[in-house]
Amino acid sequence: MDMTRKLMNILLPPIALIVLLLILPPYLVLKFLGLIKGFTAYSEDVAGKVVLITGASSGIGEQIAYQYARRGARLALVARREDRLRGVASEARKMGSPDVIMIRADVSKVEDCKRFVDEEIRHFGQLDHLVNNAGIPCVCLLEEAPNISDLNSVVDTNFWGSVYGTYFAVPYLRKSQGKIIVISSAAGRFHSPGASIYGASKAALISLYESLRIEFGSDIGITIVTPGLVKSEMTSGDIPIESTEDCAKAIVDSACRGDRDLVEPSWVGILFLFKLLCPEVLEWCLHWLFSSAPRNLKKAA
Repeated sequence: MDMTRKLMNILLPPIALIVLLLILPPYLVLKFLGLIKGFTAYSEDVAGKVVLITGASSGIGEQIAYQYARRGARLALVARREDRLRGVASEARKMGSPDVIMIRADVSKVEDCKRFVDEEIRHFGQLDHLVNNAGIPCVCLLEEAPNISDLNSVVDTNFWGSVYGTYFAVPYLRKSQGKIIVISSAAGRFHSPGASIYGASKAALISLYESLRIEFGSDIGITIVTPGLVKSEMTSGDIPIESTEDCAKAIVDSACRGDRDLVEPSWVGILFLFKLLCPEVLEWCLHWLFSSAPRNLKKAA
């Protein structure tokens, strides 16, 4: 066994490098051609199709609802705040959605997730797109959390809230050969000092849906969205951020094209490249910036 392990340690790295050098050039050419094709590719017509959106009462979820409404989709809007949801539903109807239902639910509760999928199916009889958008922020240093168990709610909503809804929706999405749109965050792919638990919950989403993409194969399309600095109830300050309207339009356009991934705004992807190529340098810079920031800014970061 030791000899086998040693041989693998010696032989596998150079073999893997040779294989990578052989397949990388044609892969990059095909990827580039696919990128060009993507700009002119067929975009799904969602008029009359059914879209279920969680966290639809405000922010990105609200604007996603309006984007689908303009395309004539029928909507099932899910959120905890029924009063806000009522206003979103009214606007969506004005924008062109032929049928909109509201479902008050908490995605962190498995029974609520089963209920909103059941109610949607009873009303519409089908499900074509599931948008897992619901999420809550968490900004604090881990060591300064007042009660560590309170952080469970972040993972329950941001991660399990997507798992539960997906679990109950899968049979209907398979039947329609539908799509799942997952709203993660740049914090899930990038170092997030002061938002470590939030970032971890979003990183878990990325890992989950990359695995589910393999499990589902071509039966269900999955678009993983990584928003960067987008204006919402979770953001504040004077830094330049993208509007929720622009972000939502990019998300729905991407979902209708059938994209695997979307980073919005696209320049945020440069940060991921730095993380891949020189993670130690990036970590040092972030640590220096974070440690030199005033105490009150750290708490508000």
